Amino acid sequence: MEISSSNALNRSMQGLWTTHRRAKLNLNSSAQPPSGSTTPIAQLPGEDVSVAPEAQAADPFPASPVPEVPTFDAEAPGPSESKPASTKRKLRSSRATGEEGSKRPKLSGGIAKDYSPPTTRLSDLGGVDQCIEKMLELVAMPLCHPEIYLHTGVQPPRGVLLHGPPGCGKTLLAHAIAGELGVPFINISAPSVVSGMSGESEKTLRDTFDEAKRVAPCLLFIDEIDAITPKRESAQREMERRIVAQFLTCMDDMSWDKNDNKPVIVIGATNRPDSLDAALRRAGRFDHEISMGVPDEEARAQILRVQSSKLRLEGDFNYVALAKATPGYVGADLAALTGAAGIIAVKRIFKQISEGTLVLPDNISVAQPSGDGDVSMAVDPPPAVQPPSTQSSTSKTVPFASFDVSKHTAASSIIHFLRAHPDPLTEAQLAPLCITYSDFLLALQQVQPSSKREGFATVPDVTWADIGALHATREELHMAIVQPIRRPELFSAVGIVAACGVLLWGPPGCGKTLLAKAVANESRANFISVKGPELLNKYVGESERAVRQVFSRARASSPCVIFFDELDALVPRRDDSMSESSARVVNTLLTELDGLDARKSVYVIAATNRPDMIDPAMCRPGRLDKLLYVDLPTADERAEIVRKMTRKVPLGGDPAATQETVEALVRERCEGYSGADLAALVREAGVSALKRTLGALDAMEGETADSQEEQRVRVTVEDFVQALDKVQPSVSVAQRRKYEALRSKFAGLPVRVGKDEEGKRVEEKLA
Repeated sequence: MEISSSNALNRSMQGLWTTHRRAKLNLNSSAQPPSGSTTPIAQLPGEDVSVAPEAQAADPFPASPVPEVPTFDAEAPGPSESKPASTKRKLRSSRATGEEGSKRPKLSGGIAKDYSPPTTRLSDLGGVDQCIEKMLELVAMPLCHPEIYLHTGVQPPRGVLLHGPPGCGKTLLAHAIAGELGVPFINISAPSVVSGMSGESEKTLRDTFDEAKRVAPCLLFIDEIDAITPKRESAQREMERRIVAQFLTCMDDMSWDKNDNKPVIVIGATNRPDSLDAALRRAGRFDHEISMGVPDEEARAQILRVQSSKLRLEGDFNYVALAKATPGYVGADLAALTGAAGIIAVKRIFKQISEGTLVLPDNISVAQPSGDGDVSMAVDPPPAVQPPSTQSSTSKTVPFASFDVSKHTAASSIIHFLRAHPDPLTEAQLAPLCITYSDFLLALQQVQPSSKREGFATVPDVTWADIGALHATREELHMAIVQPIRRPELFSAVGIVAACGVLLWGPPGCGKTLLAKAVANESRANFISVKGPELLNKYVGESERAVRQVFSRARASSPCVIFFDELDALVPRRDDSMSESSARVVNTLLTELDGLDARKSVYVIAATNRPDMIDPAMCRPGRLDKLLYVDLPTADERAEIVRKMTRKVPLGGDPAATQETVEALVRERCEGYSGADLAALVREAGVSALKRTLGALDAMEGETADSQEEQRVRVTVEDFVQALDKVQPSVSVAQRRKYEALRSKFAGLPVRVGKDEEGKRVEEKLA
């Protein structure tokens, strides 16, 4: 035997194995399967199935039966046909065809089943009339009448981007539009596209857009689109850049010329539009952007009407008053409010039934006709009266019959109701049950708007009644902030549309922060409290981003009051010695206060005791245009402040006489004391009275309880005299002279307003 090469034996064995494997897996060959088997043999996709008859005859291993594998390619040859030998190029094309055929049944599910339009309708939305009109123009017209665009040659929109704060109704609006149009609706979540395998995410995107083309005309909705389309320059991984590039090319392929003039509209929703790649927000991709902000008062009233349409409310319901009491609430917050009001109403109804204030009518049932044709009416006795032993086997058992209510008083009202009414209530019994306006007011205390969870402070509990003196400053703040928020229509009628900024400055401890809290409470607006240094960050650009974020949140939840405490730490004077990072923060705050973006009912209150350190550009008209000097209180103002602070203090002897003596003492001996100093004085007097009372109680340990009860805490004039020796004014004489000099430089109050002994208003001219 002549050996042609050293590797001939290996090639011979490999050829025998390949021939045997192809013969076993050949589905379309002319060779018949083994005897006794009628099942065709499967074929691996892409294999060359042409086998010589001599090799089939010489095969020592018979082919075993293999279950039939269905093929979805309409052009695939039948079982009786044989495939000719093909080159590598034909083999590659056959594999691609087989892959496409294997995908087709997955994507060709029935449109009515997989892509059926949602059941949501536009009647389920409220307060978004402008957004609905824009969606009808951009989505409904191209899908319903594409022939108009083809006839006129106008390029229709391909994509619409919905953006706004969470809970404002972006997803609901997209579902409602699709439900009204009745077209196929492909709804995908952006995070579901991302895959761990390289290339799978891009493949999923291509398959989704190809399926949208196949079922066109249709709507393709991508929720939380910012998860897959971040800015490519700041992307962390290369996969994110590839996904963005693939999305851009898929959007470009959505043109009508490439889809047989069948429209496909892509709707994206996000609450972070600034994080999207800039190339995605150009014309031809997401052509139009619709901003859905926090609803205003009128929109909130419409949302409440829509959400309360299915509730059983009592009498006339004041939606406008409830809308005024819910500033900053989005649609999801109002839905939570109606749900909380329903729960409160159910609890109230249970309690009223158990207390007897609400009596349900008896359950009247119609008896079966008797033999003579008469129909008798029977009143079922209360189930609680019937003993359990006399109940028939068909009657319903009384729930919690053996439950001891005395050990669980909290659940007693519900237990009594369940015992008294084991059967479902009738229409007559359900008639008096409804939700009242007071239930919604109670629910307001439980439901917190989502904007407050993102950094908004709660509305402070300080009112004007807690502030003594400062009458002129209070009037200025009332006209600058409170009234524009309460009655914006009057100010717009006069032509005043710009929001006002107020700078409160003066010695420390005079009530600047207290005034800002009272203004926020009086206006009932959203309130953001910003401590000056907390926005500063050591990383480049983070401080400016924090300033922009504060104003963007305030604009999204207008009307809103932003309070900057210790403003001199945030916007110092710009000079050669200032660092570059501090200058950027000052520039950012200046542009936010009066830049290209309107403030949109965002009111700014700032407080500082160093106005000379603030950059002069902050105090020009249009930014912080009202400079209010909060001075140390005068003698009469000190007496009024102490009168406010001692309302809850138990005074000894005759309370009225002690009050007058304390006020006279404060007028005479408290020159230069600020409001904080007077608060410390009252607190120290109370501590002195406590020490005296505790010493007396320690000496009476062995006596009766009646004698100890007589030793109650009473604050006397002597306690205030002792406190005066311990509490000194915090503002020195030199500091007062410095503030008087600054007062002549900055704009201050022209008059000091006070009250005389009869309570009349008195204006004192300032020197």
